[in-house]
Parts: sequence; structure tokens; C-alpha cells
Amino acid sequence: MTIDVKVPSFPESVADGSVIAWHKKVGDQVTRDEVLAEIETDKVVFEVPAPEDGVLSEILENEGATVLSQQLLARIEVGAVAAKAPATETAVPAESGNEKASQPASAAANDVVIAPAARKLMTENNIKAAQVTGSGKGGRILKEDVLKAINSAPAAQAAPSSSPVKTTTADVAVADNAEGRPEKRVPMSRLRARVAERLLEAQHNAAMLTTFNEVNMKPVMELRARHRDRFEKAHDVRLGFMSFFVKATVEALKQIPGVNASIEGSDVIYHGFYDIGIAVSSPRGLVVPILRDVDQMNMAEIEAKISEYAEKAKNKSLSIEEISGGTFTITNGGVFGSMLSTPIINPPQSGILGMHKIQERAMVENGEVVVLPMMYLAHSYDHRLIDGKEAVQFLVKIKEMLEDPARILLEV
Repeated sequence: MTIDVKVPSFPESVADGSVIAWHKKVGDQVTRDEVLAEIETDKVVFEVPAPEDGVLSEILENEGATVLSQQLLARIEVGAVAAKAPATETAVPAESGNEKASQPASAAANDVVIAPAARKLMTENNIKAAQVTGSGKGGRILKEDVLKAINSAPAAQAAPSSSPVKTTTADVAVADNAEGRPEKRVPMSRLRARVAERLLEAQHNAAMLTTFNEVNMKPVMELRARHRDRFEKAHDVRLGFMSFFVKATVEALKQIPGVNASIEGSDVIYHGFYDIGIAVSSPRGLVVPILRDVDQMNMAEIEAKISEYAEKAKNKSLSIEEISGGTFTITNGGVFGSMLSTPIINPPQSGILGMHKIQERAMVENGEVVVLPMMYLAHSYDHRLIDGKEAVQFLVKIKEMLEDPARILLEV
């Protein structure tokens, strides 16, 4: 019996997706719930599981194809068993003292999984599987591996500069440009395209301004150093700086409620809850998972949730629900060494806080020059809703709470 494998049901906010990887090829044995393929949308990556045990008999949409919710993707022959590849003989040069002129090809070579795009590229360039080192899961050969093999091949190095070498697949083109210099052209991922769209939306549809301040991180650093070990033993989670900033931000939002609001048409919506987005870098690009009702969370819960989101972002397993919504966002460019930046608000939110690198600087304190660990803070805001006075007061309140962390605990 043959059954259909369909694209997962997308949420209403997702129109379509792209097949970015097949983990099985036609003729492979599959087991129920085993991941067959991955589909990328502008929000998250969906995994396509096998509905039953059997053999993958047909793939209808190859890598790079655009698919819709519940579209037919492949077929499985239920209960079937994959045929074993017949043993083949591969001729090898006879060596001194070796009477055999041929020997069986290794079983491992027969088991190499090759992505469709990579297989096409190998065929076009007469590349054998033995010439390529697979970097995918289980040694799977990806198109990037084939491109690497092509670029490192002696034939490619010997090609005259007057004859541009070009290799093209459905979604990659590697070529020498008009000046004979190498270039690589790849399509923009759906996530990157969506991020670009939202950034332009924010700049075009919001009156965005940024105000700056600086905070002395010494009190937070000393408090963290004193209690870090006990905190980690008690809660089994690392104590970072982000929980301090999240707590300080929530208290500042309570005192300046306009920053926690958003514009919808001709109305202003003042949110009575605090869902804070935390910008996280992932292999697919920037994602912003949401800490919901963060005012009801303690610092250990905040740190644990951020750590969980970071791991999910790395593994591409964040759900739509985990990255949707939010009333305010915090981004930390300091982990990459940024000293100062102007973060862009995440519509329909009206504000975002930017953290930066902690840097020791000479500061004047009580009439004396001292060296202090300082951090620049940036608050970008929608001036249609938030006046400059409110924006500045909001950032000052965060600064004051971080420089006197007891205020965070006392919520004053």
C-alpha cells in the first residue's frame, strides 16, 4: 500500500515554504516519525516525519522547491523493505606481490547519501562520490561539499583565466566575474528575506529615533561574582547579565507604560502584560523568541528560558508560538564586540533596547578619575507614540536600577 507524505500544516501567518533538505532518497528504508525532509518558512523550519514504516518510493518536490501547506511531497510504500544494493567489483591497479587485479568496493561507499542538488552538480562536473567529503549528517554529501571539491580540483586550478568557469544548480551559481575573479551567488533564505522586509517596514512606517546612555556595570558584576556559584548550584543554570537587564526593563516599562504599547490603525494599545523578545543569533539568521509574562518569572527562570531558546535556535527547532508576539525587545550586540549601535524596532512594537560591550574606561566619580566597566545602552523608539522625554526617562530608569541592583529586587 502506498501512502502520501504531505507538507505540514502551516499557521495562517505562513503562506508557503521551501524544501531545504531531504534526509532520505528514493529507495531508502524509513521508519515512522523519522525526519524525511526539512521545509524552511520565513519564520521557522518545519520537519517532515515519515507517517509509517516502509520505503520512500517517490519524491515529488526536490530541494529548492516552493511548497504550500498540505501539498503532496512524497510517497511511501508501507511495509516494504529496501532492496540491498548488489555487490560490485571495482578495478584497481595491481600492486607488486598482489595477485588480485580487482577488489570489492567498500560498503560504506555504497551507503553514501547525496543531496539531490549535490548529485546534479556532481553529474554536470563528472565528480565521483569518492572525490567528495560529505559534511552533512551521517556523512551526507551537500552541494557545498561538491563546490568545494570542484574548486580544489587540479582541473579547476589549471583552467585559463580567459575562460570563466561556471557551475550552476537550481539555487547556486559559482563563477568568475568579468574581471576573472571568483564569486558565489546564492538565493536569500526565507528568514533573511523576512528580516529584510521587516527592517524596511520599520524604517518606512515608524518615526524611529534612538537615545543613548551609559551604565556603570561594576555593581552588577560584583553582585554576580559574589553569588554566581551559589546561584548555579541552587538553580542549575548559569547567572548571566541578561536576567538583570530583563528585570530592569520590566520595571522601567511599568513606570513608562507608553514604551510597552503599540499602534494599531488609529488606536494605541497599552499592553497589561510584559512579553519580552530576546534577539538570538542562529545559523539561519536573527530570531527573536519571546519570554512571556516575564514579570512573573524570577531570574533563574529567565536565564533558563533564554538558554533553552538559544539551544533551540541553534538546532532550528523554535516553534511559531515561541517567536510570535512580544511587546518589547532586547538585543545584545556586545557579545559580538559592538561598542555602539542603533537597533531597529520590531513592528508593531514601539521600542527596543540595545546592549553593548562592557569596556573599562576612565570616568570621573566623586571628583576623582577612576577606571570603571562601562556599557553604552541604546533605546530606539517610535516617536509617533513615545515622546523624547519618555524615551530618555525609560533608559535612565534602566541605568539607575542596574547601578543599584537592589532596586530590581525591591521593584522601585
